[in-house]
Amino acid sequence: MEAAVTAFDLKRMLIGDDPPLFLLEIVVRTLIIYAYTLVLLRWLGSRAIGQLSTVEFLLVIALGSAVGDAMFYPEVPLLHAMLVITVVVVANKLLDFVMGRSGRTERLLDGQAREAIRDGVIIRDFLRNASLSRYELFQALREVGIEQLGEVRRAYVEKDGEVTVFKYRDKAKPGLRIVPPIEVEPLEHVSPGAPGMQGAHLVCTACGNGHEGSDRCSNCAKSEWALAEE
Repeated sequence: MEAAVTAFDLKRMLIGDDPPLFLLEIVVRTLIIYAYTLVLLRWLGSRAIGQLSTVEFLLVIALGSAVGDAMFYPEVPLLHAMLVITVVVVANKLLDFVMGRSGRTERLLDGQAREAIRDGVIIRDFLRNASLSRYELFQALREVGIEQLGEVRRAYVEKDGEVTVFKYRDKAKPGLRIVPPIEVEPLEHVSPGAPGMQGAHLVCTACGNGHEGSDRCSNCAKSEWALAEE
């Protein structure tokens, strides 16, 4: 049976029953978890984090845990929690300092903007490596009023995961339909060699690239086609 907690026991509240050297272990444990979580958040991608940068998001979750536990768990000494908070804040300030002086470090830790669409076609490298899926990209385009990819001159996924879109100033070119959503109304696939398709404007259903005579898309190597939306 656990011993009853003595209220306002200053020794328990401040340092607990652990030896003084345990404070150094807390510093090491905090730095290890901080670094490991930072790596996982970078792998997860900015889209899952939202408007905060990776470092800011990590600061919020780290401080939330350290502050909350010390508030209502009597077995968590205040000095331990304060040490964790201090280490996290100092580590965050050091990262800010380094990123402010090294663009390479900033890109490594905080990511960078990526081109997603150029001239109505999804960039091949974006399809291969982006943490943002094609359907999430289409959703972001619909949210700013895009109905087909031919309306988009350039689109970028920013560091915070938001999509910035630049439309053609004059008439848009034919492109891949994204309204209504493909999940709601699937695209009607057509064969370039089918009767009546000669001269029709066909686009790749994966990236929106125009048909150029080959069965496979010259941009993404897929082989499914649909009529372009005017």
